[in-house]
Parts: sequence; structure tokens; C-alpha cells
Amino acid sequence: MKSAVTGTKPGGPYSPGVIAEGRFLFVSGQAPQRDGAMILGTIEEETALTLENIGRVLESAGASFADVVRCNVYLTNLESFGAMNAVYETYFPEPRPARTTVGVALLDGMQIEIDCVVVLPG
Repeated sequence: MKSAVTGTKPGGPYSPGVIAEGRFLFVSGQAPQRDGAMILGTIEEETALTLENIGRVLESAGASFADVVRCNVYLTNLESFGAMNAVYETYFPEPRPARTTVGVALLDGMQIEIDCVVVLPG
């Protein structure tokens, strides 16, 4: 059993998030977008906007950053890891989620994309 979650405007044929089995929220890769338009900037700005978008999906599902158990971070330039990480750590309370960060090519000139898995509260 699954149900879609809103929170951001998808840029394609996918849901911003899907709740599975009533307990697990899978958040689709979020990017530095606002109202479907890409907002490019520094890696710090793009990271903050990407995480704000994740926050909107979490809120729509009744969750918060404290409920995130796993993140995947995709960066176009691994040399920007430190700057991304400085912003990223301000969003997640302890214990922080498990995370993998990989270097990739991304669409539309964006520098970052993040997806995550959440265990919904009670």
C-alpha cells in the first residue's frame, strides 16, 4: 500500500514523496527549485534550497528532519563537499541520518540533488 505526498512541484512524472506501508516515506530527489523553476547559485545556496524543499515534503507527510534515517547526496563537484556539508549539518539534529555522497552529472546546471528515506513518527 502506498500513497503520494506533496510539498514541492515535481519536474517530471513522479511524486515528491511516497508513503509505503503507512510508516516509510521515500522522498524523491529534491533540487534547488522553487515553483518548478531551477534557482542556481553557490553550492551553499543550492544546498539550503534543496533542503528547504525536502522540509516541505517532510512537513506535508507530518514528519521533520529528525525523522530522516537515510540520505543520498549527489554533487556535480566533489570539491564542494565541505561547503555543502556545512549547510547540510545545520538541518539535521543528532543522531544524523546515514548518508552516501557521490559525484554525478546533473540536469539543468544544478550542483546538488538529495533524496532520503524517513520513518514517520508514531
